[in-house]
Amino acid sequence: MANIEYSEQELLRRESLKKLREIGIEPYPAPLYPVSATTSKIKSRFENWSNSHPDTDIHEYKGTTICIAGRIMSRRIMGAASFMELQDEKGRIQCYVKRDEICPGEDKTMYNTVFKKLLDIGDVVGIKGYAFITQTGQLSVHAKELTLLSKSLKVLPIVKELDGKVFDAFTDPELRYRQRYVDLIVNPQVKETFIKRSQIIATMREYFNEAGCLEVETPILQSIPGGATARPFITHHNALDIPLYLRIANELYLKRLIVGGFSGVYEFAKDFRNEGMDKTHNPEFTCMEIYVAYKDYIWMMEFVEKMLEKISLKVNGTTEVTIGEHKVNFKPPFRRLPILEAIKEYAGVDVSGMDEDQLRATCKKLNVDIEPSMGKGKLIDAIFGAYAEDKLIEPTFITDYPVEMSPLTKRHRNNPDLTERFELFVCGKELANAYSELNDPIDQFERFEEQAKLKSKGDDEAMFIDMDFVRALEYGMPPTSGLGMGIDRLTMFMTGQSTIQDVLFFPQMRPEKTLKKENKEEAQESNE
Repeated sequence: MANIEYSEQELLRRESLKKLREIGIEPYPAPLYPVSATTSKIKSRFENWSNSHPDTDIHEYKGTTICIAGRIMSRRIMGAASFMELQDEKGRIQCYVKRDEICPGEDKTMYNTVFKKLLDIGDVVGIKGYAFITQTGQLSVHAKELTLLSKSLKVLPIVKELDGKVFDAFTDPELRYRQRYVDLIVNPQVKETFIKRSQIIATMREYFNEAGCLEVETPILQSIPGGATARPFITHHNALDIPLYLRIANELYLKRLIVGGFSGVYEFAKDFRNEGMDKTHNPEFTCMEIYVAYKDYIWMMEFVEKMLEKISLKVNGTTEVTIGEHKVNFKPPFRRLPILEAIKEYAGVDVSGMDEDQLRATCKKLNVDIEPSMGKGKLIDAIFGAYAEDKLIEPTFITDYPVEMSPLTKRHRNNPDLTERFELFVCGKELANAYSELNDPIDQFERFEEQAKLKSKGDDEAMFIDMDFVRALEYGMPPTSGLGMGIDRLTMFMTGQSTIQDVLFFPQMRPEKTLKKENKEEAQESNE
């Protein structure tokens, strides 16, 4: 068994746990508790009552019996009567606890022993009573009954202020992301980001459903990781004795459904890419992909503009959003700029028509870092990333990518060297990727073969050849437009967060043992 060391406070709480059981109180009782109100409902009901009874003494208002449950966040013990602050999902409210009210008989154990000595900040309790206004004008709950629902054995980092200084604030990002449950308790404002995330997804669902699209589910475990250029996670299926991959995208399965006869399908998918982590990337992320038959990428641009405007208005009440130091407006229309024109505008070079050797020479001249395995597509993308991306602050559609950069995209109707593709950039970051989908099976197979050549050169992000997908296209896929959009990054933009970790409840973190070892080594080095 693990050798766990407890702090003095943790030992005291475990002793209280033992004493509670000794006097016959179960610290973790059966889960059913008849909650009938929340802090926000109590405040709303009282406000409505006081507005409709303007001439009544509000100090005597009792209303109906209410039952509320939550976590003790502070206490003031005052002899036979005390106050405590209770926090639930909706907020905080003061509770008034009087000894003779919760212990109407001769036995005062619940107040003198349990409430005053054995309960702690962080414990979850239930209160049955009524709402009233104290003499100082504070809405409170007068407790008639008090029930312990869950004993807390850990000490909460409750924020305290003294002489203008703040103590015990739970602000360290490493701890906040690793112990999100504590973060949500002591920093309740964090919940607003995740409430908005839920609103974003709900608004998108409503928008897609109104457009006549069907929400579907596709496999997470795939025999061939397709639909994007990325390094996959790999696992093994014991019964079939075959390797399987966690999906990097759900694109190819959704397009199979378009082949099968659906006119519009979408999915909010968990995707996985075995790549680095930083402020805007997590190895597990949520991506929405939608495919609509008989549409093209130009139609999709307008579709996306209207959707983002709708989301921004729903979540923020305005199309203007503050992202870092920038104010961004999601009011359509957005700027549309071909990628080669963007490179010419921001890098000052015209790379159209260049072969691979010329692109390598250009990268060297522009001091752009490249790898030997890179083909034309990645070389162009490297120049664009180094010189143009961070200049794209307002929502901007970068369009008409070279064929080498877009192995799943239909060739441009006016220039076969380009494709009908756009990426939407906001504040220098890609938010969405969309195509007029390639539905020519012969062209698709040839492009898969080009990807295979890149993989043989050492590009471990190049696509696999998916022959079943080629076979599906051979049955005939209607002209289709598709879009992929990262929900995590969209939430960052709509809530003004600067890191992806702030919009994920549980972001991927290094193991604590590894982190502690690194911190110890750093401390030793600094001492030396």
